[in-house]
Formats: sequence, C-alpha cells, structure tokens
Amino acid sequence: MEKSPSGWSYRLSPRLLLRTRPRPRAEAGEQIILVESGEAFPPGHPSTRLCLDLLLEVLGGGSLASLLDVGCGAGVLSLAAAALGVDRVLGVDLASRAVRTTRENARRNGLTGAIRVVQGSSDCLKAPFDLVAANLPWEVQLDQVPELHRLAAGGRLILAGFRDNQEGPLLERYQRLGWSVKRRLVKYFQHPELPPHLSFNWVAWLLTEGLNLNGKSINLKI
Repeated sequence: MEKSPSGWSYRLSPRLLLRTRPRPRAEAGEQIILVESGEAFPPGHPSTRLCLDLLLEVLGGGSLASLLDVGCGAGVLSLAAAALGVDRVLGVDLASRAVRTTRENARRNGLTGAIRVVQGSSDCLKAPFDLVAANLPWEVQLDQVPELHRLAAGGRLILAGFRDNQEGPLLERYQRLGWSVKRRLVKYFQHPELPPHLSFNWVAWLLTEGLNLNGKSINLKI
C-alpha cells in the first residue's frame, strides 16, 4: 500500500493497481482501478488493507466462483474481486450513498457487468456464497453473526473492522457455530500517550468451517 500526496494505492498484481487518484504517468501495460473514497472504512483504512490482503491470499489458492461484499461502502473489495476475475460479485449496503458510489466506481472502471450492487439488508439474499467479506464496525459484526453464517455456509468468511481487544466475544459466537480462524492479520499501532487499556491494533480474520486450525498472526507495517 502507498500513501502520498498523489493518493492511496494498493497493488493487486504486478500490473493492476487500486488507486484513489490517477497517476500522472501510467506505466506501459499497467491497469489502474480508480476508487472514489467511501466513509466508514475508506480505501486507506487499515481494515480495508487487511481485507485486501486476505482476499489476495484466498485468490492465490485458486479461482473463486462468487463473492459477497456486505456493507460494500465504496466497493473496494467488490472492485478488486471483479478485476481479479471472480465470476460473480455482489455488493450490498443499507446506505444509498454507498450503493451509488460503488456503482459509479464500477462504471468508471468498466466493471458494471461484473459487479451487481443492491441497496438494503442482506436478509433478502439467497445463500451460499463461496466467500463473504464484511468490513464492518464491531457492534455490527456482533449483530450479523447469524446472517453471515447463513450467507457463507460451506464457504469462507473475511471479517474486519474491529480491534484486537474486541476479538473475544465475536470469536466465541463463530466458534459456537463451527467456524475457526484459518488466518489472522494485524495492523499494530503504538503510541506512548495512549492509555494501556486502549488498543488501536486492527484485526482481520479468514474463517473456515470445520476442524479448528491454528490461525497465524503477522505484523503489517503500513
């Protein structure tokens, strides 16, 4: 990931970039996916980066037939999945502004035919999807456990939007439903003026159903 006066960018492949601003001079053969920023978890937020890292890991292990982006926001995860060749990509969000932003981002990047965007609750969606990604605040994550479990039955989940001191209650709920953490990524943040009981270490999980696996944790230096 890059942060500079020229905007945020994330490299999906050697020739494919997500960016919030055009490059002054694009490299030959390089494809740029331009993203208008969202609100809750914008492209430069650590949670977005962690989700993209996990998405690349999943796609690196083989093709993916379908992805659901719950609370799609600006559509960053949907755009990345479609650009990387996921067959069926669906974004859903309660906010009309988020839906408009995702649709506009898809249109400007020539991905309208590859991404479907729906405004409303995910309750109306038929399950399952091969991969469900949800970059949502912790309180929303807690409420959405049964619904995300339904939508990803037999598949995998990418979850983010919470900190390491919030993991326990959320993990317990998923474990009771038969999920386990296959991969755990952390973006650490330390500051000498922060009280010890506060944490700003953002976390993302890749969850699978079935036998409990030992999730690995890495420190991302952004």
